[in-house]
Amino acid sequence: MSDANTLKVKILEKDYLVACPTDKRTALEDAANHLDSKMREIRTSGKVHGTERIAVMAALNITYELLEKHNDQVGDEQILLALSDKLDLALKE
Repeated sequence: MSDANTLKVKILEKDYLVACPTDKRTALEDAANHLDSKMREIRTSGKVHGTERIAVMAALNITYELLEKHNDQVGDEQILLALSDKLDLALKE
């Protein structure tokens, strides 16, 4: 792994070296910061103990949010397609 393609990120006071293309560095830094923030939020709540459990809960929460956004987008696309069909029908008349 060359240094040019390696990015150091810090999550819960721990450093990780991650292989990353140069053009994706900012996105990976943003992702690491988001994960760190979620993990700190969970740790601060005091309901979950242990770094591994905190990481799993953060991953679960982030995945849930991602799937919710995806489902919302799919629903929006279906509404737009239905409206487009109605417009096409109205314009044909």
